[in-house]
Amino acid sequence: MILAIESSCDESALALFDPMHGMRGEWIHSQIALHRRYGGVVPDLASREHLDNFPVLLAEAEASKDFARVTTIAVTRGPGLAGCLAIGLALGKALAFERGVPLIGVNHLRGHAWSPFIRLHAEAPANFWEKLVPLLPHLGLLVSGGNTILYRLEAGGGIEIINRTVDDAAGEALDKGAKLLGLPYPGGPCVEELARGGDAARFDFPRALGSSGQQNGAASFSFSGLKTSLRYRLEKMSAGEIESAKADLCASYQAAVIGQLTAKTEAALHSLEAGSGPARSLSLSGGVANNTTLRQVFAAIGKRRGQPVFFAEPRHSGDNAGMIAFAAWADEANCVKDSDERPLSFEPGLGLE
Repeated sequence: MILAIESSCDESALALFDPMHGMRGEWIHSQIALHRRYGGVVPDLASREHLDNFPVLLAEAEASKDFARVTTIAVTRGPGLAGCLAIGLALGKALAFERGVPLIGVNHLRGHAWSPFIRLHAEAPANFWEKLVPLLPHLGLLVSGGNTILYRLEAGGGIEIINRTVDDAAGEALDKGAKLLGLPYPGGPCVEELARGGDAARFDFPRALGSSGQQNGAASFSFSGLKTSLRYRLEKMSAGEIESAKADLCASYQAAVIGQLTAKTEAALHSLEAGSGPARSLSLSGGVANNTTLRQVFAAIGKRRGQPVFFAEPRHSGDNAGMIAFAAWADEANCVKDSDERPLSFEPGLGLE
């Protein structure tokens, strides 16, 4: 039984995961309402909220009949906000020391990378690895407020970065675009809602499909120019024009983000086919994976290519402890080390660097 702790940003989260039976409990407290008044996450406030939230969540987790069976503590070790990570790490070390169990540090991005397969595991926990092997190698797109990464998941759990953004993440571009349009935080869902009633072809926004930052046969992701283009467009419009065209602006802006994500994913798929070998499956993870239009486009790519597509479930797409527990188990099962080559397992009571 793995108890996982996630505190990389503004979500305080705990989860209990039994590899033989799946998730046994998940507890999360979001700080969106608090940070909305500031238009984004305020790190100091987020850290203090973790201090208040984790005792409440821990009491709820301890009330579970499965809590007494915990044999491992897994905690997000980064990347994330330093103060927020420190709260989770301190809690993890204290619990591991108190219970005399191993403490495992988990890379937050590896959690996202594994998250699309949590549902596959839930369908038949005992046969998970037998079902996963035919799907590898696998190409995944992790797209969130802080990261936009194309990665290849190999047999044995190794992850190779195929492509990533050279500046802003897609989720950040959506949130900042929404802020320019006067929409509340978090802006991505607001853009999506307005885009449903808009004309995506009315405004022409850049999609950064050039060769700058070429990696593995496909240009790197880039979204900073898109935000600048929106700002220049709005400067040429009156307040009344912006208001009347807001749905079309959102639809066109979102189409530019999704167009770049899908075009470069397909370019990577073709590059892999011509090089190291085709991907046998696709996935979408991270907070932006909840965007309905993006999910529909990804599903269409998989259908056209005859490849299964896996989506992180909504509760496992944003920051959550379930994916941290799952990644800790999957990486330990494959004897995988994280990207800086330090082992994931630590003796109880020892500090994480």
